[in-house]
Amino acid sequence: MNSSKINRRDWLKKGVLTMAGMAMIPQEFWAKTVTQAQLENRTFLFKGSHEFNEFTPPVGFNEPKIKAILRANENPYGPPPMAAQAFRDDVFSGNRYAWQTLNNLIDIIAEKENVSKDQIIMAPGSSDLLEKTAMVFFQNGGNVISADPSYMSLMIVSQAVGGEWKSYKLLDDYQHDLDAMEAGIDNNTKLVYICNPNNPSGSVTNADRLRDFCSRVSEKVPVFVDEAYIELSDHGIKDSMVSLVSEGKNVMVARTFSKIHGMAGLRIGYLLGKKETLNRINDITRGGMGITGPSIMAATTSLGGKEFLDMTKTKIAEARAYTQAYLDRNEYDYIPSQTNFMIFQIPMDGSEFLEKIYNKQVAVRAFKFWGKNWCRVSIGTMDEMVMFTSAMDEIFA
Repeated sequence: MNSSKINRRDWLKKGVLTMAGMAMIPQEFWAKTVTQAQLENRTFLFKGSHEFNEFTPPVGFNEPKIKAILRANENPYGPPPMAAQAFRDDVFSGNRYAWQTLNNLIDIIAEKENVSKDQIIMAPGSSDLLEKTAMVFFQNGGNVISADPSYMSLMIVSQAVGGEWKSYKLLDDYQHDLDAMEAGIDNNTKLVYICNPNNPSGSVTNADRLRDFCSRVSEKVPVFVDEAYIELSDHGIKDSMVSLVSEGKNVMVARTFSKIHGMAGLRIGYLLGKKETLNRINDITRGGMGITGPSIMAATTSLGGKEFLDMTKTKIAEARAYTQAYLDRNEYDYIPSQTNFMIFQIPMDGSEFLEKIYNKQVAVRAFKFWGKNWCRVSIGTMDEMVMFTSAMDEIFA
């Protein structure tokens, strides 16, 4: 066996899939991380001294009592009605494996993205793909380069299996510092990770500059572009890096049905890339085995419709504009967003803030980075955003 590769049996023997629960779905991983941090009475969720971290939610909150769940960037309007009906109808085929319907969905995605079928990996959500990529790329060490702050799933797993994170602060206009990131590539760099639009900042990096960066840098190391929120951005998929995959560049592009399609709980996403690069992940996992048949049918149906996606984008933009206007009136320092969430500085310790706002039956996230406390609020319905702003008025009256 080639020593640079590892098969499923060796993978399990090595024990990587059980490390820190990293192989679990993102929601369960987050829940167990929160529980452990609460048991240890930690201020922050993640151990370590890095400047970026998340405050631990308060102990003992009662989920059913939360009236506005604005912490996970979920789409409050989904799934689309036709997709939900397709899910219900396919439940009665649940006694059969869903390979045929999955292959049909892959065909649709291949045509939509202008790639071949062997350039696609399906999985239960894009976070699953981020984590598996990290396990494969960093099992023998190396470093991953990304923005700071950024979505941490890939970085956390890469560190858990022996890798290192090299982070580069966003520019003053909150775009990725592409020049610094490129200059930071060294002999130990295994991957460059770009989240665009970025989470938790909500900001977008110029597509032309990013495309040039990815094209050039992918000649040195693979580039992973996480486009979970791209359909919600101003230019939508026009800003996607998927054309580079079609051109044969060593660029991976991740998409998810969790955001604009409103299927966070149905767990389905996909990764596009070079066949040779994706085979490294396929050697140790079969992502399609983790997706239910009804979810596949829901995703297939949702791709066939446009009305729901347009409605979602419009309503989220309206609620985001309301939230931004509130932050402007109250002189909060925020990062302009093109996503279904916003992040802004709060004049209070993050732990104290979470305790107070959870007591108002509103759930959000709080972070510490750049030496400041931040609240990230997901954009819910207009009624939910009114509940959020009312809670903020009471806390900071």
